[in-house]
Amino acid sequence: MDASTLEALNRASSLELFHLSTVIERLMSDPVRIVQIRLHLNLGQHVRFVDVKAPGAALQLRSGTVVAMKDTQLSVQDDVTRVTWTLPYAAVELPARKSTAAQAPTPKAAPRPTRDDFRVGDRVSFEDRHLQTRIGTIVRINQKTASINCENEPGWRVPFGLLRHLIDL
Repeated sequence: MDASTLEALNRASSLELFHLSTVIERLMSDPVRIVQIRLHLNLGQHVRFVDVKAPGAALQLRSGTVVAMKDTQLSVQDDVTRVTWTLPYAAVELPARKSTAAQAPTPKAAPRPTRDDFRVGDRVSFEDRHLQTRIGTIVRINQKTASINCENEPGWRVPFGLLRHLIDL
């Protein structure tokens, strides 16, 4: 925390400080924030956490191992003293993120259907330009499109990449 912020807090009234602490407490106990922190933690993980009992205004970071995770708090065993601390999730420093490329390869998109994937007489579905799902039968295979007959509608010429096989159950 920088000196100007600390000075401003020292000038604040007790009521203003109480209001600020209430707002901060609500933010720290927000379930969305807790879930975001929990996504990066697991049992047995080595973490750094804030020593809330340290004397003075300076925050001291300790290191330890996550031994339990509950809804709003986690337990961390201090590496030096072997004492188990029960802390809010906000008191734990998240591990440095590795690049997303190193974490997991992104799954490749399924290959788009081609002309060879379809035959005359196949039942298919597709979405028209108004995002309405249409169902029909292939009546002709063209070079880049398939001619589709849908019930009670004029024929459609649809690119193969937009077609999906329809499976009757």
